[in-house]
Amino acid sequence: MGIGAFLSPTPWWWRGEDGEVQYVMQAARDISERKQGEEARQQMEIQLRHAQKLETIGQLAAGIAHEINTPTQYIGDNTRFLRDAFGDLKNVLLLQAELLQAAKSGKVSPELIAEVEEAVRIADVDYLTGEIPKAIQQSIDGVERVAHIVRAMKEFSHPGSDEKTVINLNQAIESTVTVCRHEWRYVAEVVTEFDSNLPGVACLPGEINQAVLSIVVNAAHAIGDVVGDGSKGKGLITIKTRQCGEMAEIRISDSGTGIPEKARAKIFEPFFTTKGVGKGTGQGLAIAHSVVVDKHSGTICFETESGRGTTFIIRIPIHPRTERKERKAA
Repeated sequence: MGIGAFLSPTPWWWRGEDGEVQYVMQAARDISERKQGEEARQQMEIQLRHAQKLETIGQLAAGIAHEINTPTQYIGDNTRFLRDAFGDLKNVLLLQAELLQAAKSGKVSPELIAEVEEAVRIADVDYLTGEIPKAIQQSIDGVERVAHIVRAMKEFSHPGSDEKTVINLNQAIESTVTVCRHEWRYVAEVVTEFDSNLPGVACLPGEINQAVLSIVVNAAHAIGDVVGDGSKGKGLITIKTRQCGEMAEIRISDSGTGIPEKARAKIFEPFFTTKGVGKGTGQGLAIAHSVVVDKHSGTICFETESGRGTTFIIRIPIHPRTERKERKAA
């Protein structure tokens, strides 16, 4: 029989009058088509999850470009202001140098004094001495903001690996919140309450970042359904970490719409979504569940109340399973 054959677990035996087996019958059916269909379905799920990740990357890239564009613009504006200001001050400095030389030689003329005063007036030196330090500080702040975003991108896009790496979970979450800032900045404030004593956590950094990202983006969308564009007030996303025995816990709470009761049993199913057409693929939470449960032997659950918001609770082992066994044995 081929690999697609299925045998019944119990054959039928027929014996003669003398008790000897005369013949045996066992039912079989070909399940090749069903197996092929199952394999095709699994392959389609993998491809769709990959497409979801690519879509997320595209959205992040667009959002990050916007986040970087804002500080870059005022760095550029301030740099042009400083260029023009230096041109005005240069003329004043040259005339003042000329005035200084004239004073040393005792040949200061009323015309030269008037020329210096006019240059000072045109340059508006009092204004420039007040604004130039501000422009410099704003430019420094802009550079630091861009550097912060780039660092967050680098940490978020930790190269994938089959080996778990010990990371600072608090820092990883902070980086994830930074790279998806464009998703929540207009509708919510984000508050973090990190356990500073949380030890390094052995995990797949890129996968954990993806899981946290999916939940934070979902939280922002749920709040957006309540506050609209945020012009009349924003919602709140709270992210907490703490150690629970051998587990690291992440709590992500939002003040959004809550999960409808009829949807709660299906929330982690692939392709299930409560969002409107074109607003969700139903893959984000399914991927998060797979990352936490299948790849990290952890747990993910939620607490929700309609109209009040939702809290997702992620728990992952701080140490890999083999290391935990060794620690217990010691």
